[in-house]
Amino acid sequence: MKLYGLIGYPLSHSFSKNYFSEKFLKKGIADCAYELFPIETIEQFPMLLNAQTNLCGLNVTIPYKEAVLPFMHHLSEEVKEIGACNCIKIEKGKMYAYNTDVVGFEKSLLPLLLPHHTKALILGTGGAAKAVAWVLQKLKIDYMFVSRNGGDAFRYDQLDATVMQAYTVIINTTPVGMQPNSNTKPSLDYDAITQKHLCYDLVYNPAKTFFLQLAEARGAVIKNGLSMLEIQAEESWNIWNS
Repeated sequence: MKLYGLIGYPLSHSFSKNYFSEKFLKKGIADCAYELFPIETIEQFPMLLNAQTNLCGLNVTIPYKEAVLPFMHHLSEEVKEIGACNCIKIEKGKMYAYNTDVVGFEKSLLPLLLPHHTKALILGTGGAAKAVAWVLQKLKIDYMFVSRNGGDAFRYDQLDATVMQAYTVIINTTPVGMQPNSNTKPSLDYDAITQKHLCYDLVYNPAKTFFLQLAEARGAVIKNGLSMLEIQAEESWNIWNS
């Protein structure tokens, strides 16, 4: 039996197991299984590998997209540039790191872009944010990260109406608003959001986060992260079977 899975912590929010289990059932793939592996620290990763000797591939989610890199034997060009991995192929004792977030995000974003979407705010600075930035750079969309601490990024309290008017794409890469904390939202001036805005939330559970609800109420185009996940899941499957 070929085993695939997802590492991260916590994993109660994950859609991956159901997605792949349904895929195996529909396609009549009887020799594969997909499991969730919630590890509390990255130091538990080698123990997981030793215990699951039939692992052929893994997806990686929060908070290990960057922390997993020292364990890899080979990095794809995207992973080298981004510094984050969400897909691992395991073959003959070697681990190969890939980033399928970039494909999922780009393919799901492109149909929504309009000529005035030239500047973007990326909420968060983690592994997913780095993948989003890589895509925006490829698409020649200027961007700024937003974090609570500032530094090279905007702080949330700096996002006044002038900034919000200039940055008409807003992408939430943080877990803020995800179940079970669906009553939370990024700290933004929502009154400054208009019909010109495109608001994208990588969170997909709930399907319409508080952030997206408020943006939609002000006329913005909204998008959650479900199709991005579906695209990157299929890309992972292609990598594992290449």
